[in-house]
Amino acid sequence: MKITLGFKLGGFILAAAFSAGLGFATSASAQVRHSFLVDLNSKTVTDIGTLGGAEAYAFGINDAGQVAGYSKAGDVYSHAFITGPDGMGMRDLGALGGNYSVAWGINAAGQVVGNAYLAGDGIYHAFITGPDGMGMRDLGIGRTFSDARGINDAGQVVGQSHAHAFITGPNGMGMRDLGTLGGADSIANGINDAGQVAGSFYKAGDATYHAFITGPDGMGMRDLGTLGGTDSWANDINNAGQVVGGWPFEPAEAFITGPDGMGMRGLGTLGGANSQAYGINDAGQVAGYSSTAGGVYSHAFITGPDGMGMMDLNSLVNVPGGVILERAYGINNNAGQVIAIGIVPEPESYALLLAGLALVGFVARRKKMGGEAFSLGQAGS
Repeated sequence: MKITLGFKLGGFILAAAFSAGLGFATSASAQVRHSFLVDLNSKTVTDIGTLGGAEAYAFGINDAGQVAGYSKAGDVYSHAFITGPDGMGMRDLGALGGNYSVAWGINAAGQVVGNAYLAGDGIYHAFITGPDGMGMRDLGIGRTFSDARGINDAGQVVGQSHAHAFITGPNGMGMRDLGTLGGADSIANGINDAGQVAGSFYKAGDATYHAFITGPDGMGMRDLGTLGGTDSWANDINNAGQVVGGWPFEPAEAFITGPDGMGMRGLGTLGGANSQAYGINDAGQVAGYSSTAGGVYSHAFITGPDGMGMMDLNSLVNVPGGVILERAYGINNNAGQVIAIGIVPEPESYALLLAGLALVGFVARRKKMGGEAFSLGQAGS
């Protein structure tokens, strides 16, 4: 559900990786991107809207279908948002007195984490909200850049501060430095309910990044290695301790591990040279993106349980005409819902599609109320 790199985890690499992860380097860079809630049961794709600007990017989803991310609130600044259940009713979370914020993660209670520009300080600070996105609170890092990347159901937050990965106690209280494995930098991107943390660290001596996992409560950082190349990057972790990620620069392959981070395995691609995994649920279904054979754009993918059988998300659901689902950032546990970023047609023609999408979304919700939840073992059916 997350994509981050710092500079060394905080500047140039952050910007480059973020651009690569969102596909800005493709020939579609002039296109508009919206975020969609994809329902694998009804096979419907619902545009979750924006905060009034042209684009929206969703990165986190919980089991109720609440979505968190950021959207332009006008022509200039972006604000973090949260939605209600099933991606409905986007709400601006504001900022910490400044004019910018972004949300990366959300837990079962609707607590959201991310970073926001601090008024008069010129620095981005990590934040946490209360349940249902209420009451943004500075995590209190001091006068330095910080970013909150993930949160578990106890409200433990992980991210980066002072160029090191951190973890907090419940409800974002009591930050603790997770250190590194000998290098200068590290960042934490995901946390499960046991407090196992997944992220990446800079390897001293060989100028590479490796994925890591910790034990419960962030104790004992361990190098996960690579798929045979020089670098790896961990983006998320589920409650079994399965870690997913990849490397945001081509050529590279998405990976999944076994429980407790053991046994890294490649997920393959959709025919192209590159793939990356961003999110995983407790059944081991993975969400991410892959380039396609001869394709101009990357396509969003999901897998079956335990990362088996990569499938193009565009082929599994009824995508509105002209929309390409480009990146999938998360999949929830029991509702068969995926959040994805998609390239949409030119704004003039897309407005016509939205009227039809509203009706389709209404029918899908009615159908879902009377139907069974998506079977985790039948993702492609």
